Amino acid sequence: MHGRARGVLALVFGLHALLGAALGLSVDEAHYLLYAAHPALSYFDHPPLVGWVQWPLVALSAPTGVLRLIPGLLWLATVWGAYRLSLRLLASHALAQPAALGAVLALALAPLLHILGIGLLPDTLLMALTVALLWQTTTLMDPEALDRPAAWLLMGALLGLAGLAKYTAVFTALALGLVLLWVHGLRLLRKPWLWAALALAVVLVLPVLVWNAQHQWASFVYQLAHGKGSQWQVLHVLRFGLLQLLAFGPLLLAAAWARGARRAAWLWGVFALPFAIFAYMAGGGSSLPHWTAPAWVALAPLAGLGLARAWQSSHRAARWLVLGLGGLQALACAGLLGLMLSAGWPVLPGSDAAVAKQPNPFADLHGWEAAGARAQTLAAQHGLGSVAVQNWTLASRLGWYARPLPVYVLEDRETQFRFWAGDLPVGGNTLLVDWSHLAYEVPLGAQGFASCTLLDTQQATHWGRPLARFRFYDCRGWSGQPQPRLTLAPTS
Repeated sequence: MHGRARGVLALVFGLHALLGAALGLSVDEAHYLLYAAHPALSYFDHPPLVGWVQWPLVALSAPTGVLRLIPGLLWLATVWGAYRLSLRLLASHALAQPAALGAVLALALAPLLHILGIGLLPDTLLMALTVALLWQTTTLMDPEALDRPAAWLLMGALLGLAGLAKYTAVFTALALGLVLLWVHGLRLLRKPWLWAALALAVVLVLPVLVWNAQHQWASFVYQLAHGKGSQWQVLHVLRFGLLQLLAFGPLLLAAAWARGARRAAWLWGVFALPFAIFAYMAGGGSSLPHWTAPAWVALAPLAGLGLARAWQSSHRAARWLVLGLGGLQALACAGLLGLMLSAGWPVLPGSDAAVAKQPNPFADLHGWEAAGARAQTLAAQHGLGSVAVQNWTLASRLGWYARPLPVYVLEDRETQFRFWAGDLPVGGNTLLVDWSHLAYEVPLGAQGFASCTLLDTQQATHWGRPLARFRFYDCRGWSGQPQPRLTLAPTS
C-alpha cells in the first residue's frame, strides 16, 4: 500500500477510536447493542448481523470504546478494500496508483462515513461487504472463473452475509447480477455453480425468514410500509440530493471525470441502481441519507481516477479545485466530529430548561449513561421493576444503560421493544423517564396512569455546560390506553 494511503488510514482509524471512547451511544447504536444483549434469529426492524457481530464483546461486558472498535475496523476494511479494488480495476492505467490514493482520500473526506466508522449501523457492515462483493464480481467477470466452485460459493456467502446485514442489500445484489449478465450473456444462467451460490445465500438468510414466519412476517410488513412513504414530492428528492452532497462531499462526484477505465465502468451501474431507488423513495419521505453509503463506496475507484486526472491536468485551475474541495471537506469532517465531541459548542446552545427551546442533535450523545444509572437506583428504591418512555427513540439508551430493567414504550405502535418486553400490563407500575429535548406531558387519567410522582430531576452536562434534563416519575395504575402528547411549553 502507498505510504500516504497507509498514513491516512492510520490517522482516521486512530481518530475514530479516540472519539469512540469519548462519546456516548447514539439511538441506533444502543438499539443494535440491545440486539446483542437479546440474541435471536432476527429482529423487527433489521436483520440480525449487526447484533451478532457485537454479541461476543457484549457478553464479555466490553466498554464502549472497545465495542466501537468494530465499526472502526469495518471502516478500515472498507477503505482499504476500495484502495485494492482501484489498483485491480485500473491496473493497466497510467494513473492507477494516484487513483487508488484518490479513492482513499475521497472516502476519508466524506463526512457521513465518519459517523458509520464510529457507530455500528447495518450500513457500516454493508459498506465493507459491498467492497468484498465488488472484488468477487471482478473475479467472476473472467470467463475462466465461471466454472470455479470456490469463486461462486464465496460470492454466495458474501450475498448471504449482506442479506443478514440489511434488507436493502438486495438492490446491490440486483445490480451485480445485471453486471454479470451484461458481461457473460444468458449463458451465465446455465452455470450450475451460479445456482449453488444463490442457494447458499438463501440458506444463510434463513434465520431472517424463520423469525418472520414465526412473527407474522412483521419485518417485511414494516419495511414495505416504511419504504412506501407518504405522498411523493419532487421537493423531497431535491432535498435528498442536497443532503447527499453535504453528507458525502463533492470529491466523490469526480467519478464523472474518470477516463480510460473501461474495466471499471460497470461500477456506475452498481452505484446508480440503488441510488436511484433511494432517491425515488426520498420523494415519499422514506429515505435516509446514510442508506446510500454502500453505493458511494462502489463509486470510489472511479472518483479516485477522476481526482488523479484533475491533479495531473495541465490546467492549474483543476488542481486548485481539488485542493479547495478537499480542504472544505476536511473542514466539514473536523467540524462535524468537533461538534459531536463538544455537544454542539460553540455553534449550538445548551439547555437548562425542562423543555429545550432549540434543537441540539449533538446533546443526544451525552448524559444517557448517568440517566440509566439513576433510573436503576430509583427503580430499586421505590420497588419498580421496569422503565417506561413515551417515544421509542428514547428507549434504546435507557434499555442499554439501565439493564437489566425492561423498557416499555407507551405508544400504540409496533416496535422491537414490544417483542422484548411486551406492553405494560393494565394496572402496572413503572419508572417513567422524560428527556427535555423530546419532552412529553405526564400521562394521567384515561390515557395514562392513576398517579405519577416526580422523584428526581437530573441535569445532563458536558464540559460544564448544561445540555438537557431528565425527569424520573414513579407512575402507578396504568390504564392501558396510550396517547402520548408532546409538551409545547416549558414546565416547572
